[in-house]
Amino acid sequence: MAIINYVTEIRFGVGCAAELGDTCQRLGFRRPLIVTDRGVVAAGLIGQLLELNPLSGHQVFDATPANPTEAATREGVACFHAADCDGIVAIGGGSPIDLAKAIAVSARHPGPLKDFALIEGGLTRITAATVPIVAIPTTAGTGSEVGRGAIIILDDGRKVGILSPYVIPRVAICDPTLTLSLPPHLTAATGMDAVAHCIETFLAPSFNPPAEGIALDGLRRAWRNLELAFNEPGNIEARTQMLSASLQGALAFQKGLGCVHSLSHSLGGIDPRLHHGTLNAVLLPAVVGFNRGAESVIREEKLERLAQAMQLPTHLSVEQALADKAEALRLPTGLAQMGVGKELLSRIVAGALADHSHQTNPREATADDYVQLLQASF
Repeated sequence: MAIINYVTEIRFGVGCAAELGDTCQRLGFRRPLIVTDRGVVAAGLIGQLLELNPLSGHQVFDATPANPTEAATREGVACFHAADCDGIVAIGGGSPIDLAKAIAVSARHPGPLKDFALIEGGLTRITAATVPIVAIPTTAGTGSEVGRGAIIILDDGRKVGILSPYVIPRVAICDPTLTLSLPPHLTAATGMDAVAHCIETFLAPSFNPPAEGIALDGLRRAWRNLELAFNEPGNIEARTQMLSASLQGALAFQKGLGCVHSLSHSLGGIDPRLHHGTLNAVLLPAVVGFNRGAESVIREEKLERLAQAMQLPTHLSVEQALADKAEALRLPTGLAQMGVGKELLSRIVAGALADHSHQTNPREATADDYVQLLQASF
């Protein structure tokens, strides 16, 4: 049996950030906690949003790290309770939005955050008591504003998924103008994150044709517009298409992801300084090639459909096109360029095998397969 469910309210378009005040009022937020990071504050985006939407009684928590952690979750929960907040507004990229989800769970459920990790059986422990969230993305990559999960580094160093329908933001406000200040290197890295989501969800073996259609269309939009957004940061049409591609990749998450994400989650847990989207860009070519290696008519047909969505010439493979795109975006072309050492191989593989995304790759990967994928990505 397949479970196919799309339940998030999405407000999308230029200028829709002005709807935050009305949205909070409709949801009954009197004292919202704004979860963000210092980069978003420094860019003036919080001030811009509050000027458009005066929120009386709000409290700002801007201590989100580059990769959200269990420790930061505790700090956010303490801030939430100290200010007697009754809702959460998450503003930023995937890190603040994911942290907001972890705070929303922990603020209403006793116990350490690890108890709510999917791999620890946490799915059934998260209830409707979770604090409601409004999510406003300022990057076009993670799609966390419409996703059912949060990726958090636990105190023990594991990078895990907190997954539940109750952590899906009640409303996602997606205004492309909020992504205009994103610098080129982050436009590239987050954009390739969106590409990775669309590809991995499409290839995941679970049955969900609506999600596959959404993922393919998201890939088409991202592939056509990512370099344009990178080279012309003020191009609002390219930014609009990238924001759509980002949320479409996340709408398809319910199909599952794959080895790209099991590896990047493991790497991010080992070294939180590594950017998730950049890791995905580096790992994609090898993983797509690995998935092509299995004998399956269905899988080969899916790779052909990816190539069609990307409008690739017949002589160019999907994996080569992905490597070429990363190079055109001036992203690292290997893990070594990111400072990853081969002495970490065994730790990376152990983390990947334990990650929830490992289970939904279209071809089962062994420890030896993971070693080969990493070697090919150095």
